[in-house]
Amino acid sequence: MITLLFTSVVAGLLALLLYQRVAYPFFWLDLIYYLKLRGYRKTLHARMQQGIITYLDCFLYQARRNPNKPFIIFEKQTLTYQDVDRRSNQFANAFRTEGSLKQGDIVALLMFNEPDFICVWLGLCKLGCEVAFLNVNIKAKSVLHCFQTCGAKTLVVGADLVHLVEEVPPDLKDNIAMWVVDHMSPSEEFRSLLDKVEHMSGETLSDLPNVDIMSNFLFIFTSGTTGLSKAARVGHLKAIVSMAFFEMCGATADDIIYITLPLYHMSASLLGVGGCIHLGATCVLKKKFSASQFWKDCVKHNVTVVQYIGELCRYLVNHPTVPEEKAHRVRLAAGSGLRSDVWMEFVNRFGRIKIREGYGLTEASIGFLNYTDEVGPIGRASYFNKLSMPFELLSYDPQTYEPVRTDSGRCIRAQIGEAGILVAPLTAMNQFMGYAGNKVQSEKKLLRDVFETGDVYFNTGDLLFHDYRDFLYFRDRIGDTFRWKGENVSTTEVSEVLGLVDFIQEANIYGVTIPGYEGRAGMAAVVLKQDHQLNGTKLYNHLVKTLPAYAWPWFLRVQTSLDVTETFKQQKVKLVQEGFNPDVTKDPLYFLDLSQKDYILLTAALYEDIVSGKIHL
Repeated sequence: MITLLFTSVVAGLLALLLYQRVAYPFFWLDLIYYLKLRGYRKTLHARMQQGIITYLDCFLYQARRNPNKPFIIFEKQTLTYQDVDRRSNQFANAFRTEGSLKQGDIVALLMFNEPDFICVWLGLCKLGCEVAFLNVNIKAKSVLHCFQTCGAKTLVVGADLVHLVEEVPPDLKDNIAMWVVDHMSPSEEFRSLLDKVEHMSGETLSDLPNVDIMSNFLFIFTSGTTGLSKAARVGHLKAIVSMAFFEMCGATADDIIYITLPLYHMSASLLGVGGCIHLGATCVLKKKFSASQFWKDCVKHNVTVVQYIGELCRYLVNHPTVPEEKAHRVRLAAGSGLRSDVWMEFVNRFGRIKIREGYGLTEASIGFLNYTDEVGPIGRASYFNKLSMPFELLSYDPQTYEPVRTDSGRCIRAQIGEAGILVAPLTAMNQFMGYAGNKVQSEKKLLRDVFETGDVYFNTGDLLFHDYRDFLYFRDRIGDTFRWKGENVSTTEVSEVLGLVDFIQEANIYGVTIPGYEGRAGMAAVVLKQDHQLNGTKLYNHLVKTLPAYAWPWFLRVQTSLDVTETFKQQKVKLVQEGFNPDVTKDPLYFLDLSQKDYILLTAALYEDIVSGKIHL
């Protein structure tokens, strides 16, 4: 009897296991990841009980725990956690003594990747200042806009970026204190910083500020429908949650992590450097990404983990073979935006590297991670994941990209197998602190009365696809932005810039796909003023002065008029679909030839060279 009962139980368990493997093959991976998230939250709570509640607190904890461990390796420098702690104390004392900075002050930081970027940032944190990261590619007009929106009264600029600030109008310079991270000042407008830092104490500050974890920590600028960049507020809670990224991907304190992404983006500063701090790991920091030096650096520094964006991986697989690409010790690559074909080629060419593809936003805490070995998805939509991070995909109108609502005014969930707009309810863990100085755009990111009266959801503006196996895939970014060269491009900003050219009457900006490239290349449908002709050289010279290179339109389409909707919004859908194929449209098409610094006529032969990869953008 007992034998029969035991046999029945075993048979039942085997049948249940078989059913699970067939019907829910990722059940255990989903459960393990959920428990890992729960474990991190318990660790976070335990640390908070010890007073470790902010990004700065986490760094100070590691500086006390591992003072002599290498934290940053940069070119020929190696700085331990203690070194960075002491140098950031020196910066804090210099800013307080010489600049009278105090808690609550907003300071803009304009620097390339280097150790002093992190030391200046942490030093300002020790005074309780809120730091605004400025994109090193911005032009003078954008610098002015950034200051006006975030409210910064102080600028800290790297010595190699002073030329950007020198173009800023004098009236702005009169109202801000400008520091250059150098031993000497290039002009009377700037105050040198390093000569003062050298005479400051590196001892621990005795009066670190008390910080509310729900308050603002950073301003990170993100492109959007307003034209110029928006200053997204990033709270302390968002920052400390972001620091778990590498741990969730499988990295440990023993890893050496290679970061080539720009620190002014959240990916490198919060997920990257912050992830190293959380683990107590070592960061190999690069000033700028270099495909030719990537694997050489990995071998030289015994790198075991790399952070990527999809464009970075595409550059690597397109680069000629180097001996180091097989001699490295990299075991894990973590990031976002990796296309499936590049993913497969990356793994096949560079060895058994585990890919951990994720998805996240600067403005909110909604995010996903593909913790399986499935190629392509950005994450999972399992029961456990929705339990820990609630979200919905909404049906949308393909013409307006607005959520479809029923007669009663409620939104409709997208069906499994169709793309939908990703939205997430606002909660204590999923904050949206809005854009500084832009209440209108802040409100536009919110959807109200989505499923019931009074509910509020954050609208990511991204289309995701949920398949029948509960995998999530990124489909597109809707609205007036597109992504190119790893950067968000604002169509409104580019349109306004083109509108300043004397021979252009109207411009409609959009992104077009090109085989083999991540994101979308910029294209402009333009209407020329009466009795004016296209002057490609003049337009090129204007773009060089006004926009970063990633935002330049690669293609022009000259039209007699622009199509608009009933509410006079520019139509883009048809233009995007037709792309830059000269066989599809009768409108004259032009291509930006960098070698000639001019827009040249786009012929069928030139089109074939571009789509085949013979001509590189």
